[in-house]
Amino acid sequence: MFSFLASYFHRVGRKRVIASLLGNLLVAVGIALFKQSVLGNDPYTGMNMALAEMLGIRFPLLQLGVNLALFTVQLIWGRPLVGFGTVVNALLIGSLVDFFYRVSVSCFGLPGSLIIKLLVMLIGMLICSFGLSLYQTADLGVSPYDAASLILDRKLTRIPYFWCRIFTDGLCALICWLSGGIIGIGTLVTAFGFGPVIAFFNRLIAPLYAEKPHL
Repeated sequence: MFSFLASYFHRVGRKRVIASLLGNLLVAVGIALFKQSVLGNDPYTGMNMALAEMLGIRFPLLQLGVNLALFTVQLIWGRPLVGFGTVVNALLIGSLVDFFYRVSVSCFGLPGSLIIKLLVMLIGMLICSFGLSLYQTADLGVSPYDAASLILDRKLTRIPYFWCRIFTDGLCALICWLSGGIIGIGTLVTAFGFGPVIAFFNRLIAPLYAEKPHL
């Protein structure tokens, strides 16, 4: 196993592995700040948080279960989308979000005024966008949830990816709302604001860390 991992890391390049790890770490920090802002989270995380609270299950455990279910689908219909980053995201993101949320709330508490909430949400968006940029630019696999819309796009050839993503996000948002979760400004920001900010980081910053090695 060790020799396999060493060979894999050598083949894909140290920079890409570091970028993938750091990207997922920053994504977790950003999601934790979104949760702390109490203004709504991205549809997928919001759905899992709402389901976890409704069912009386810890969020990291429920997120892991849903990720593993989607990972099974990814292995069957989207194997090329699986990589190192996929495994890291599927197994660790829920626990990392829970850890960073507890630390942040312990240090700073929940924001009181709307202005502070918006500021926390904005910081969360920037950190999460930068993390997503690093993670995506590293090109070491996509998360099980992100793979779902990509698989739909490939299977439903007449339906563009944009609508497949709208469908998966919309379904998660609906389940979140039906489960008593928060659908707010943060949800809208993640739905419409991530794209341009991630594209900005992709152009200016992430390639410096995730440059592919010459094989």
